[in-house]
Amino acid sequence: MAALSSLHHISATLSLLGLAKPSLSSTPFRRLPPITSSSLQFNIKFAPPTPKPKPRPPPNLKSDAVLDADSESPPNGQFFIPWIVRGEDGNLKLQAHPPASFINALADAKTQKPKKKVAKEVKKKKEVSAVGAAGIEQPAPSPKLSKAARRFYNENFRDPPQRLSKVLAAAGVASRRGSEELIFNGKVTVNGSVCNAPQTRVDPSKDIIYVNGNRLPKKLPPKVYLALNKPKGCICSSGEKEFKSALDLFEDYLKTWDKINPGSPKPRLFTVGRLDVATTGLIIVTNDGDFAQKLSHPSSNLTKEYIATIDGEVRKRHLIAISEGTEIEGVLCVPDSVELLPKQPDLSRPRIRIVVHEGRNHEVRELVKNAGLEIHSLKRLRIGGFRLPADLGLGKHIELKQSDLRAMGWKS
Repeated sequence: MAALSSLHHISATLSLLGLAKPSLSSTPFRRLPPITSSSLQFNIKFAPPTPKPKPRPPPNLKSDAVLDADSESPPNGQFFIPWIVRGEDGNLKLQAHPPASFINALADAKTQKPKKKVAKEVKKKKEVSAVGAAGIEQPAPSPKLSKAARRFYNENFRDPPQRLSKVLAAAGVASRRGSEELIFNGKVTVNGSVCNAPQTRVDPSKDIIYVNGNRLPKKLPPKVYLALNKPKGCICSSGEKEFKSALDLFEDYLKTWDKINPGSPKPRLFTVGRLDVATTGLIIVTNDGDFAQKLSHPSSNLTKEYIATIDGEVRKRHLIAISEGTEIEGVLCVPDSVELLPKQPDLSRPRIRIVVHEGRNHEVRELVKNAGLEIHSLKRLRIGGFRLPADLGLGKHIELKQSDLRAMGWKS
């Protein structure tokens, strides 16, 4: 009983102090006042906008402000790259503007125009038009081959070594006979040693050849084949100075050689066979010794056609006498055919067509002279199957094609 009474006393004390837990039944609920739209008021404030920085004025480069090493900030508060200048006292200093010498150098400097990239096709068209205006045909560019292809060609298809005298003649040093004289006189060295044998086999692309102290080019000139309508008064050799040489007619051709064949040495031209001073017409000019030897040798049996204009009247007995032949240098020379051409209204003198195949010196003139006739003029029209073009003027020449060479029995 005593314990119950003490508990009752403690609970009564807590209730008086407000520390006891109220019961749900005895504690009333608290009601909130109704919310209306008029009572909703929010006090919302935004931060003020950040002020934009004002643009700073550029530094006055015209001023002589000098940056001291101890200064913490540059002038006008703006960062820039200073100029390091040596002053009059010899000390280095930082400067806000470039030195006067540098500004003067920029003012005096010459500006270069940028180079325009020209397309290859436009450049080629310009070159072709320029060359065409000069009357020169531009050769087609040679194809570029790889090293392996060039090595295969050199090992399998390249020309074998040739005689030294032949190489010198092909390079235009001298004729075959003149080259042999140079070799015999000790004027030619091969790979550093004097060579006295013309039959020595050499390769100009590999061997080092000197003639009279001058280096022979490794690349030989290409083969040239020309047909000339020789005028009267020209000789076929170049040694005599009394008469004009037929080779002098090719001066313009050789002057344009470097433009047509860049990088190739000029050829040494010579005539195949000869025509005397008074004879006109077809003569072949080349730098190929083998071709000239083949064409002029009697074993080739190439026929040559001449037109002889006669002073006086031609009878049948004259034609018979010419066809029977005559002895020249101990050899009987008989023409292949003799024909009296019909008269033409614009020509008063008779003409005889004579075809020979041996081509000995003055053969046609001797045949006509032996028949008792006198030649007024003599002209050669044909060699083998190649005939002199009718529209080719005196002193003019044309380049021979492969078909023309084949017509003369030459196979390159």
